Amino acid sequence: MQLGIIGFGKMGKAMAERLIDCDHQIIAWNRTSGKIDAVPAVTAADNPAEVVTACDINLSVLANDNATEAAYFGENGICSQALDSKIIIEFCTMSPTRAQHLADAVAAKGGAFLECPVGGTVKPARDGALVGMAAGDRAVFDKVQPLLKQMTRRLDYMGKVGNAAAMKLAINLPLMVYWGALGEAVAILGERGISYEQAFDILTDSSGAIGPAKMRQGPIIELLKTGSSGVSNFAVDQALKDMALMCDLARDEAAPAPIIAAATATAREAADAGWSDKDISLLAAWRKSNRT
Repeated sequence: MQLGIIGFGKMGKAMAERLIDCDHQIIAWNRTSGKIDAVPAVTAADNPAEVVTACDINLSVLANDNATEAAYFGENGICSQALDSKIIIEFCTMSPTRAQHLADAVAAKGGAFLECPVGGTVKPARDGALVGMAAGDRAVFDKVQPLLKQMTRRLDYMGKVGNAAAMKLAINLPLMVYWGALGEAVAILGERGISYEQAFDILTDSSGAIGPAKMRQGPIIELLKTGSSGVSNFAVDQALKDMALMCDLARDEAAPAPIIAAATATAREAADAGWSDKDISLLAAWRKSNRT
């Protein structure tokens, strides 16, 4: 099947490589075309409209509202033309209101919209092991379900547009809290001579650990020992965008959210100190590295 991908950052590239392994042909657009050129099996398009013209099923894998605004509504954007028989699957983490806005815009052009934010970063995307949460018209979901299953280890249909966006924010919330809490846990050990290796090995093997904790302890320890780490799958500035959406959604739903508000303050403090491009998991080193 020929598929379009709009947005070819780390996740878009990983998804493309997975889909190529599943015998699909990919036409892609990215704001900087060099990222597409690095994957010879992918055909580069000049703009989003060109991708959608060539492909009936299109995956939008963009970073934030600004990126989707440009890709959908800019010159030669997705919605600059008729979208009859076209399906747009949106993977960006966004607010339910924003998801509905995009769905309405696609429908106004005659197309079909499905939101499918995913849990997981680059490696799960490359391995087809994401957690997918899809929402929109059930018939559209049924049509693209076999494709989405090639990309996911778990795929849930969530009902109306906006439900998947809300669910994605809900599953990311404990994750955002965990990395800061892990850093505080190490910090309260003080200077007792407990090695980072032993401390993190125990903490990530405890009942309070999350799934990704063990594979992240190496980069965290590296940062604490050397002051640097090459890992940046989900940067602090991206995480802050999601945290803001969580706080906004909590406010909209009249649901008090003091814990994510506190985690946001910690991440903002780290970003202001120059940690914006570090992986969010490295916040586990923030308090300890600040202290030393």
